[in-house]
Amino acid sequence: MIVEQVRDAVRSGGLLLPTHPNDLPTHPVVAMLSGGRDSVCLLDVAVALRGEGSVKALHVNYGLRGAESDADERHCAVLCEQLGVELEIVRASRVQGETGNLQAWARDVRYTAAIELAERDDAIVAAGHTASDQVETILYRLAASPGRRALLGMRATEGRLVRPLLGVTRAQTGEYCEARGLAWREDESNESDAYARVRVRHGLGAALKEVHPAAEANVLRTAGLLREETELLDGLVARTLAGERGIALARLEELEGALARLVVVSLAEQAAGTYVPQAGDRVEEILELGRRSGSGSLDLHVGGNVSARIEDGRLSMVRLPPRG
Repeated sequence: MIVEQVRDAVRSGGLLLPTHPNDLPTHPVVAMLSGGRDSVCLLDVAVALRGEGSVKALHVNYGLRGAESDADERHCAVLCEQLGVELEIVRASRVQGETGNLQAWARDVRYTAAIELAERDDAIVAAGHTASDQVETILYRLAASPGRRALLGMRATEGRLVRPLLGVTRAQTGEYCEARGLAWREDESNESDAYARVRVRHGLGAALKEVHPAAEANVLRTAGLLREETELLDGLVARTLAGERGIALARLEELEGALARLVVVSLAEQAAGTYVPQAGDRVEEILELGRRSGSGSLDLHVGGNVSARIEDGRLSMVRLPPRG
């Protein structure tokens, strides 16, 4: 039963199969395969829904865990041979002495490799993020960053990237693999409280389940509702800006407070190419600078690498160069 439940959940999501029954899938699938339960489940489901010839797997060996990393690679090779899937292996190593977030480095390496492979084959990239990962992402962002977008979680699609398992829990992927007789590898570092995401899982996530058994489902439902409402709000902001990359300060001052914040955030994020939720807190400062600027030009850093430029009674946003 669990096998069909998981496959039906992925099938209904429409990310690996066409949304219309008369459409034929045109893009092959590159499944990101770590060897863990989620990625093993993803690969098997992709093969079941699309067939062996339309699916390729990508495994990245970072060499961070010595013999364990090599064992992960061998496990993925055996699995792909079992499923009749071509496996692409990328071996990466961190520059000695390099500092910074290790998980961020590994994430950049694997996504860069996946997108390069997908572009070469005109494929889509499938990642094994589950509903459980989605809840952890939302809770982490809620704690780490302000703004409505923090509560939206991961998108089901981002360019070539798709996340077909967002409707499936981590427990279900394990049950699926057991039912299918598919072994997986456990990475002990994924359970280390040294990482913030793991602390969210073991601490906050567990505490919420104690408060209410449906806590995980309620978080996901809330995120879904917020995504729908965000589409409505984004449309309102787009109509307010009417395709412009700036706005007259007089017009900004006329707007309702919440809409003015959204407009400022939208302009900042257009300039930055990423989220700048804190920009919405600077509306009053921007208006006050506008009153003082006269016919001159003034800039105000609004967060991230973006500055608000006030010139001739108009607000625009400019991207700042990286700090040296």
